[in-house]
Amino acid sequence: MGQTFITRRKFVKTATAAVTATALIDKAVAQSTEPAVLRHASIGVGGMGWHDLNQFKQHPGVKIVALCDVDVNNLKKAAEAFPEARVYADWRELLAKEKNNIDSVNITVPDHNHYIIAINAIRGGKHVYCQKPMCHDVAEVRSLTKEAVKRGVVTQLGTQIASGKGDRTAVHWVKQKAIGNITHAYLCSNRKGAVENYRLEGPRPEEDSPVPGSLNWDLWLGAAPFRPYAPRIYHPVLWRSWQDFGTGWSGDIGCHIFDAVWKGMNLKAPLSVMAEVQDSWENSETRRKDTWPQGDHITWIFRGNEFTEGDTFMLEWFDGSYYPPEEVRALYKGDYPEESAMLIGTEGALLIPHGGMPVLLPEEKFAGYTQPEMEDRNHYHHFADACLKKAQNESGFAQTGPMTEAILLGTIAIRTPGTLLKWDAEKMRFPNHPAADRFLKRTYRKGWEVKRF
Repeated sequence: MGQTFITRRKFVKTATAAVTATALIDKAVAQSTEPAVLRHASIGVGGMGWHDLNQFKQHPGVKIVALCDVDVNNLKKAAEAFPEARVYADWRELLAKEKNNIDSVNITVPDHNHYIIAINAIRGGKHVYCQKPMCHDVAEVRSLTKEAVKRGVVTQLGTQIASGKGDRTAVHWVKQKAIGNITHAYLCSNRKGAVENYRLEGPRPEEDSPVPGSLNWDLWLGAAPFRPYAPRIYHPVLWRSWQDFGTGWSGDIGCHIFDAVWKGMNLKAPLSVMAEVQDSWENSETRRKDTWPQGDHITWIFRGNEFTEGDTFMLEWFDGSYYPPEEVRALYKGDYPEESAMLIGTEGALLIPHGGMPVLLPEEKFAGYTQPEMEDRNHYHHFADACLKKAQNESGFAQTGPMTEAILLGTIAIRTPGTLLKWDAEKMRFPNHPAADRFLKRTYRKGWEVKRF
């Protein structure tokens, strides 16, 4: 076969036509009123999962194509609201059968199954919105963060307030150094009724109870150790009280309260962590090996940076029966927010109420201080927009992963109360207290192993 030659004039004419055609196509796509569709699956559709599902439903570019829940009652309710969506009890079956039909998932299940679902979804190239905390264990967080970055998928931690005007204003003021360099941080969650309604003392019931016909208990347990079913203490909400399934109050709400502080100050891995807990929990061998305390005080030491006054920076957490010092609370003249962060700076203080607008203190000094112009964002919709390449996500795992690691180091400190734990982030170990290393990762139940960290 002979060679085919083309004149320069013909080449330029052909290339110009191709460029013009491409430009017209791009213009037509840009002007199209039809939104791009994000095919989405919701894993966990009861309780908070129902809320998450309906948030995604309201985005014009999201189509709910699959639903999953281990509880038939939850699944039935969701299926009635989304009759075109396919339904599953087992998330593994959903990911296998829907691998070519979905682009993203949200994971709204108990903490102990976050990692195994998220890592499989990410390895399948799916974008992931995961409720907080990211994972149950530090090693899981490290693995999931690396995998998300490696695969290049969009990820979002379920810290909904992070997209709000309040937290984003706080981040802006910290970075702007409105209160100067930061010397100390006091974070707290002293929500009224939390201890009574969300935190159990234990112990576990001695007798077995029949599993409700609507619940697949084996799927609910997933990677956690086998435990006989007991009514009203695990499913649907009190699982947070148990070390097998939850991460305690600081592991849960802490992700919200930490977020603006972490982002604003550009914090990295802590140097050390230590915890004080209530005597009744610390002195009970049964409770210490099974449940989380109903109150704790955790202290982290971080390396100083451009936003701190010294070479190191102290951050403290208080919940349950532990409160920030009275002199700190007195800086705010109103009722001190029961869930909030207070940053002390060289030029003033910044109070960040959970879900509210931040306050520069003393208020008379900062009267008229410029507030940035920004709108509230919907955290779920912002994630969807990022998946559709219309925005940059607010709380991706590359940022929230290291934060979650630090928070979960606090839960390890709770399990070794009164012990200063020095942290080697690179080697992922406690060099001065190797016995605590065992809390960095779990042994998964047979049949639920994850092949690699």
